[in-house]
Amino acid sequence: MHAAQFDYIIVGAGSAGCVLANRLSADGRYRVLLLEAGGSDRRLRVQLPIGYGLSFFDPRLNWMLHTQPEPALGGRSGYWPRGKVLGGSSSINAMVWVRGQPEDYEHWQSLGNPGWGWRDVAPVFERTEAVQGEALAAQPGRGRSGPVAVRDLARDAHPLCAVYLRAAAQAGLPLSGGFNAASTAQIEGAGLYEINTRGGLRMSAARAYLRPAARRPNLTVATHAAATRVLFEGRRAVGVAFRQGGAPHQARAQREVILSAGAVHSPLLLQASGVGPAALLRELGIAAVLANENVGRHLQDHLCIDHIYRTRVRTLNQELRPWSGRVRAALRYVLTRGGPLALSVNQGGGFIRSRPEVPRPDLQLYFSPVSYTRAPAGERPLMSPDPFPGMLLSAQPCRPQSRGELRLRSPDVLDAPVIEPHALEAPGDLPVLLAGARWLRRLAAAPAFAEVISEELLPGPAAQSDEALIADIRRRAGTVFHPCGTCRMGPEAEGAVVDAQLRVHGVQALRIVDASVFPTIPSGNTNAPAIMVGERGADLVLQAAG
Repeated sequence: MHAAQFDYIIVGAGSAGCVLANRLSADGRYRVLLLEAGGSDRRLRVQLPIGYGLSFFDPRLNWMLHTQPEPALGGRSGYWPRGKVLGGSSSINAMVWVRGQPEDYEHWQSLGNPGWGWRDVAPVFERTEAVQGEALAAQPGRGRSGPVAVRDLARDAHPLCAVYLRAAAQAGLPLSGGFNAASTAQIEGAGLYEINTRGGLRMSAARAYLRPAARRPNLTVATHAAATRVLFEGRRAVGVAFRQGGAPHQARAQREVILSAGAVHSPLLLQASGVGPAALLRELGIAAVLANENVGRHLQDHLCIDHIYRTRVRTLNQELRPWSGRVRAALRYVLTRGGPLALSVNQGGGFIRSRPEVPRPDLQLYFSPVSYTRAPAGERPLMSPDPFPGMLLSAQPCRPQSRGELRLRSPDVLDAPVIEPHALEAPGDLPVLLAGARWLRRLAAAPAFAEVISEELLPGPAAQSDEALIADIRRRAGTVFHPCGTCRMGPEAEGAVVDAQLRVHGVQALRIVDASVFPTIPSGNTNAPAIMVGERGADLVLQAAG
């Protein structure tokens, strides 16, 4: 494939890249190359929903990145799994489908990004979805015929989820009208999450978008093909250099190069190609194409705290840890394509206000009928939970104000990068997370939970004061793997990397289409917004092509 010619080259087969590959190749007019650093997603641990716990530390599927030590988190280095496989992180995530609050997108537009308000993106979300079940189909604005299967958990959730919902009501939380409802007033409250599965298998972006397009003669999918730099002639992107099978290759794009390598690797690839902070390019000896201080900066992420409880009743611990439980779960899955192996462990949740005067929900809750007291913060050995019955309650601020950065460690884009999240650096973030910890205590004390909880294991009953809870947050809080914003969208190069058409400021024939362009982090999980950006980006590319 040395110097092969294409109309479009897409770098990264993740949540957005798979969408682009499908959409740009759909009518057969354009020759499309999709480069993916990882391999096939046709593996049991990818397709089996619960298998995402096995991909957590699998270097064949996962970049397995680490942050620099974080001062606000006791000097701990955070672990960042990122998908290195067809489907990207949608092939290794917990499958939770949340669009975000409508005001998130109104804010995007208010920052100088026309075409990204709620009225613009809501129809895009709708056309991506194929909701399953009458309850979801009855919700206004939900899609029935899109590529991405979305199902609720009402029928299959663990019995403790009903206890969670009773406890939430007793604690004063309303029942949500659906976490993907058309208004934040409906979203607010407690409920069960929607997940991306169909027929007991994961519905990744690869399954939803790439697999239906894979046999098109005008689409070439190159796996184990790691992009190393964008090729420029002057300030026009003309192709991509990549490594495959240990050998260097180049491909040329007659129309556009599109980076969809994600919030980590898209900015790194720009930097390696000579578009990035001037001092960094000089330090690494990279010839500058265009200096832009924003490339790799404005990093945003969600930071979460878990409270862990021992229970008096059985939880998923008894189904997933002992061999007898695993055998029963496997038999149930084989016979019915149901049971715990067909679900995520993130089953219950909610969107609530940290304080009554906050104008809209600023905390996201999770309830998982499983526990891991021995796992390091943020890690989820799903098939090795605690040997006793236990459960998790978790909280994270929806819209943290802290901003981090990431950059190349060396001129080689494939070397592990320098990631500095700057967690809790903004003064307003810690109070919201502390309020979240207090809400977890309030939920656990509700009568429905008080009947089933025998003991709070972490942070433990000794942690009662604000100071003790803050110390626990610094000791144990961790990312829920929603990095974004590192090539953010905005009207001017002085504050952004791409414009509202997702074109890189100051160069030609180069776009970025993935979560790195989010101007601000959405109020929830980020896979649905990333797929929406892929759809919206495809619209923009095809409109430009006429």
